[in-house]
Amino acid sequence: MNISQPDLGPFLAASEAIDFRQTDVAELARGLAGATPRASAQRCFDWVRDRIEHSVDFKREELPCSAADTLAAGTGLCLAKSHLLVALLRANGVAAGFCYQRLTQGGRPTGPHCTHGFVAVWLEEGGWYRCDPRGNSKPGMDCQFTPGVENLAYPVRHEGECIHPEVWAQPWPSVLEGMRTLGTMARYRLAPLDAAPPE
Repeated sequence: MNISQPDLGPFLAASEAIDFRQTDVAELARGLAGATPRASAQRCFDWVRDRIEHSVDFKREELPCSAADTLAAGTGLCLAKSHLLVALLRANGVAAGFCYQRLTQGGRPTGPHCTHGFVAVWLEEGGWYRCDPRGNSKPGMDCQFTPGVENLAYPVRHEGECIHPEVWAQPWPSVLEGMRTLGTMARYRLAPLDAAPPE
């Protein structure tokens, strides 16, 4: 398969939210390194999916944003879990980016809407592969790392929902601003984050 490789430099970069040089994140990444990029990606995905509790499912109040804060808290929304997964992947030299989906809160056919985040990994054998580290702690979830077959947490079902097709090198600024402004899950439950893509 002939796949045109994009400029992957931006998809390997650190940032304030993707702080993979922070000691604990870097140490965990080393421990998850596999023999191949795909093996590293699998190990990092499984770890974040299974070891970081989804804030809603586990009724946690913390609302971390950066990779390091998410690791320290042991919990996070899908957005924070994506930040940590991308940080671990990049620390292992695996190019990764951010994908977003607009959903109705709680799967209801009408609003309010919320932003769901997941990850795309660049694999030489297949290009961008989208994977969802949300976690399978909610009934009906089956998020798996199976390159060639997507296993995203949520289908698009209702008016106003969509999956944005792009892969971004850094989280949307509106996502970061919204998470930091809300600060707690109590405030998130009152006003779910419905972020907008950068212009």
